[in-house]
Amino acid sequence: MAKKKKQDKSLMKQKPELGEETKEAMRVRALQDKKRPEFHRQEWFRMKRLGDKWRKPRGLHSKMRKNKGYRPAKVSIGYRGPEKARGLHPSGFEEVLVHNPSELENVDPKKQAIRIGHSVGFRKREMIVEKAEKLGIRVLNRGA
Repeated sequence: MAKKKKQDKSLMKQKPELGEETKEAMRVRALQDKKRPEFHRQEWFRMKRLGDKWRKPRGLHSKMRKNKGYRPAKVSIGYRGPEKARGLHPSGFEEVLVHNPSELENVDPKKQAIRIGHSVGFRKREMIVEKAEKLGIRVLNRGA
């Protein structure tokens, strides 16, 4: 069987138009992300079934709930990022969830990028990507 050649689409990715305040907030958020600890569930290292997801410690005698220094960090408001950068993709775009090609008409390509819903099938996904390219809109999960 002959293999299909992938089309070489070396497209320049669109960049968002951001103000100076937003650019600075994105930079600060990136620095904070490096310092921010990984938040684990209490006793996550003891029992594999607990997984790696965060749950608030609620036990009466819980040392983690009492913020004992030798316990892992707890999620708190002090770890929050700058207000201007909240809700933005690391690329700087605001994410818009799209399920069909007609929803692309309300998207501003200068500030917003689209993320295709996970339940969208292959054929409709291709239609969305094609229309987005025509409109100059960035697709964040093009091949997913």
